Amino acid sequence: MTTAARPRFPIVLTLLAVALLGVLLALGVWQVQRMQWKEGLIDGAEAAAGQPPLPLAEALKLENPEFRRVILTCRGLSAAPFVELQSIENSDAGVRLVSACRPEGTEGAPVLVDRGFVSADISARPTVNADDTMPVVITGVLRRAPAPSALTPPPAEGRFYGRDAEAMARALKVEGPTSPFTVFATTSTNPDWAALRPSAPPAAFTNNHLGYALTWFGLAVALIAFYGVLLRRRMTRKDIES
Repeated sequence: MTTAARPRFPIVLTLLAVALLGVLLALGVWQVQRMQWKEGLIDGAEAAAGQPPLPLAEALKLENPEFRRVILTCRGLSAAPFVELQSIENSDAGVRLVSACRPEGTEGAPVLVDRGFVSADISARPTVNADDTMPVVITGVLRRAPAPSALTPPPAEGRFYGRDAEAMARALKVEGPTSPFTVFATTSTNPDWAALRPSAPPAAFTNNHLGYALTWFGLAVALIAFYGVLLRRRMTRKDIES
């Protein structure tokens, strides 16, 4: 009488399961780390927004000046040339006016100033006068300009569809490099023209990393359970056949 062979342990299947489990756990840990990093950014942005404004030159010396409130003086800013950036604010379509400024009292690179939002219902624009040297003092918020995506349409006739800081500076005939930060004015460069609404965009942080981490860890638990059931059935079937 022939005795059936004992069932062999599924080595290849186990190695694949262990490798996949390692990937799922690594992804879960990575999302936890991303969550902690994002929480740090949110806390930093909230703390910076609550501090009094600094002179621009001092703010730019900080390790991370983004979201800091700043104060600066720009000569002729109320009549400076500008480009328009297609935008939406509070469900209202329109444009944001962006000009270049070489702040007084600094020797650094020029900075782009987002002067504010103008609704699409308004066709008028501020007067441009290159000879205007009247100093304009504004407060604003420093933000890094995100690079436009590959799908962003190119600018046309002075209107931009993505915040391409380098291209905007070229269009404004700025010579040399510009600051990597944009100043979003929170006080008006043209107080006599109410159609221009200065504002800084909110810090658009989304923190869904906890949900992502729980998903990866949940998949890891499901894999362990599936592997356990599969292994048990395999070994049980072999025992029955023997």
